[in-house]
Amino acid sequence: MTTHPFLQADAFTDRPLGGNPCAIVFDCPELDDGTLLAIAREMNLSETSFVWKQADGTFRARYFTPAGEIPLAGHPTIATVHALVETGRLALPGDSLKIPLELRDGPIEVEIHGHAGKVERVVMSQRKPQFLRTYAPEQVLPVFGLEPSDLLPGTLIQTVSTGTPQLFVPIRDLETLRRALTDQAKYAVLQRDGDFFSSHLFCLQGVERGRTFARHFALLPDIVEDPFTGSATGGMAAYLWHYGLIDSPSFLAEQGHWMSRPGIATVEVVGPPQDIQTVKVGGGAVSVLRGELTI
Repeated sequence: MTTHPFLQADAFTDRPLGGNPCAIVFDCPELDDGTLLAIAREMNLSETSFVWKQADGTFRARYFTPAGEIPLAGHPTIATVHALVETGRLALPGDSLKIPLELRDGPIEVEIHGHAGKVERVVMSQRKPQFLRTYAPEQVLPVFGLEPSDLLPGTLIQTVSTGTPQLFVPIRDLETLRRALTDQAKYAVLQRDGDFFSSHLFCLQGVERGRTFARHFALLPDIVEDPFTGSATGGMAAYLWHYGLIDSPSFLAEQGHWMSRPGIATVEVVGPPQDIQTVKVGGGAVSVLRGELTI
C-alpha cells in the first residue's frame, strides 16, 4: 500500500461549504491513469486534482472528473494553488506572485494575491478562446426541459473553448433558467453527436451582485450539475464580449446559489471582441478537509 496526503478545498467562495469542492492529492507523479480515475470516482466530486513539484521547481497538475481527464478546469486550479500555499509547498513571500502551472496541454499563468502568507484570491489566465460549432435551438433546449423561445433573443447556441470545449446556451431570464432540468437520455445523444464536454446555461442577471448567473450540466457518471465552473465562466465571458452582449470586459459571475453552494468569480476578458487573447477568472478558496489517501 502507498499513502498520499490530500486536502479538500471549496473554490470560488470565502466561506466553508460554499462554492465548488475539489479534492487535491499531493506528491503523486507515479500514479497511473487508471488509478487517478479510480481515485476521482472515489472522491465523487466534479473534479479531483493531482499535483506534484517537477524537477525545475514548477508544479504539474492533472484534473479528473469521475468520467476521465479534462485538459483545463477552473475551480480545481483555484483550489490547487490555494492548497499548495496552505500546505507550505509553495511560498507566498509578498502580497502577490505569478507562477506557471503545467496542465495537460501546457502551462497557464496563475496569479496569487494574499497577505502574510495567506491566499486571498487566485486568478487563472485561460487559453485563447476558440469559437466552434453552433446548434439549432430546437436541437438543444428540449434536452434541458425548455423551449426554443426560452433562448435569449438574437443569440446563438455555440461551443466555445478556453481550454475545455463547452456548450454555451444564453437563456432569457433567471426564472426560465431556474426551470432547466437535464434529460440524461437526450443529453447523451446531443453530446455523442456534439463537440463539447459539458453545457453552460446562463443569463444576464445575477441573484445577488453578479452580472451573470449560470448553471452547468454534465452527463453521468460526472456530477449532473456543477456548483461553480471556472473554465466555463471564462468561455461564457469570451462569448459575451465577442458578441457584444456585455459593455464591460470585467464583471462578477455567480453560480451555485440554487444548489445552496453560492459561488462568485471575478472575470476579465483581455483583448478586443474579435481577437480575445485570454480570459482571467479569479476567486477565493477555503480548506475544509485534510487527510491521507491509502491505496
